[in-house]
Amino acid sequence: MEKLFILFLGLMALQLSAQTKSTYTYSIKGKDTLKLDVYTPKNMKKTDTLPVLLWMHGGGFAVGSRDYIDDERLVQYAAKEQNYIGVSISYRLLRKGTSTGFGCDCAKDEKLETFKQATIDYMDAAKYIVEHAKDLQIDATKIIAGGSSAGAEGSLNAVFMRDYFIANKEKYKDVKFAGMFSCAGAVVDASYITKENAVPSVLYHGTKDQLVPFDTAPHHFCEPTKDGYIMLDGSNVIAKKLAQFDTSYYFNVVKEARHEISRIPYEELDKVFNFFERTIINDEVIQTKIIKTKKQ
Repeated sequence: MEKLFILFLGLMALQLSAQTKSTYTYSIKGKDTLKLDVYTPKNMKKTDTLPVLLWMHGGGFAVGSRDYIDDERLVQYAAKEQNYIGVSISYRLLRKGTSTGFGCDCAKDEKLETFKQATIDYMDAAKYIVEHAKDLQIDATKIIAGGSSAGAEGSLNAVFMRDYFIANKEKYKDVKFAGMFSCAGAVVDASYITKENAVPSVLYHGTKDQLVPFDTAPHHFCEPTKDGYIMLDGSNVIAKKLAQFDTSYYFNVVKEARHEISRIPYEELDKVFNFFERTIINDEVIQTKIIKTKKQ
């Protein structure tokens, strides 16, 4: 009898825990049913409206998933420890199963199309949570975009390059981003960052990133003769643009580090969310650049 009671308590605990996660379909595109997982704090009141972290996983637009353990852990942390709504999204993995992947053999036009469609998927997810903000108890004025690697590229382009990638901007007129959290990301052209779209941003990047450039350099450092030669502007350029517009940033530079800096910095998440608290919630202007050297 005692064992049954303990089992019952365990099942009840699992049910209570599961109630903090809900899954929704935000778009269906061809054979792709795109979903997002929404994590909410357990003690959330019905009258609460909370800021949201809208997260896009990495994987070279070929692999990865919204519930991959690292990405899931981040949005769970946002809900459990920071009193945010944490949202992790699926998107179309357009390079999955292709012979050229997303490296130097992938043609420039195909890369641009991949960036474009990832931007559109991200915007569609953002549009969904804005339209359902009341039911999801989201403060639609406090959406923090974010992602790692390919997800950082997709979300950065959505935040800063909407005018370049989105033809029907009226469709997304209600989508406004309050902040950005990028782990080893880049944009196609940083000149699209303006006073109007510049938002407080957390940027992590290694100076020797071999895939997504730290500064202005070719994607994957492809030679000019390669089909996949395309220039990107990395975190160093983005931070300089934000400084130009007196916009807050928290720029973490890791000297000699490569693309491993796309890893979510769990050990520093308290600092990341403290930055957003001060700049987005309290409207402070903070410009911090931290330079570390990769541990050998």
